[in-house]
Amino acid sequence: MLAKRIIPCLDVRNGQVVKGIQFRNHEIIGDIVPLAQRYAQEGADELVFYDITASSDGRVVDKSWVSRVAEVIDIPFCVAGGIKSVEEAGQILSFGADKISINSPALADPELITRLADRYGVQCIVVGIDTWHDAATDRYHVNQYTGDEARTKVTTWETLDWVEEVQKRGAGEIVLNMMNQDGVRNGYDLHQLNLVRRVCNVPLIASGGAGTMEHFLDAFQTAHVDGALAASVFHKQIINIGELKQYLKQQGVEIRVC
Repeated sequence: MLAKRIIPCLDVRNGQVVKGIQFRNHEIIGDIVPLAQRYAQEGADELVFYDITASSDGRVVDKSWVSRVAEVIDIPFCVAGGIKSVEEAGQILSFGADKISINSPALADPELITRLADRYGVQCIVVGIDTWHDAATDRYHVNQYTGDEARTKVTTWETLDWVEEVQKRGAGEIVLNMMNQDGVRNGYDLHQLNLVRRVCNVPLIASGGAGTMEHFLDAFQTAHVDGALAASVFHKQIINIGELKQYLKQQGVEIRVC
């Protein structure tokens, strides 16, 4: 059995790490490189960096900090933000990223997933999915351009259909960003994760809602995800990664402990 992964998420805007609640009202957390170093030292399995306004601004991720991160950490990291071509992805990988993630650009051009997978291999290609639960209809819908409140829109894709589609096109991993839970620390949406798990045959990463160590345990044991991504509980030092991993190991979760 592959070890489960603990993945801090760093949302980047204007060269700094920020964090919002339900993708809104972002506050500045700190500088990118020191935070990356801290998480690597605490025992994170990998890091994910989202340049959250790159797609809505119509630009590619700012590459200046990617190489700086690669120089100071020795764990894998994934970069996302406005990647719309094979060439742009290649640049980011050449600066030291281990994976690239696409989200809104994949919705605009689904064939991009295939082009990237063909060029760099499925192991490098992550698809992020920003999913919103519509309480009125009890359906899950995919949102696009979520880094900009003014441009965020609901797409015609329902979440489960898009999960299946991106796998057909070559996604090697899926990060499910559950927008309703984002930043509120009430736990991951286990019902949605279980629905997605049934149709997801590639590694599935839960994102949005972690507030306690038990929430991570629930995601691994109840929804059988491969990794759990979180931001605010790590940024604000509510949960220490090393202590979290010791707890999960004690609960029988297969996990790498430093």
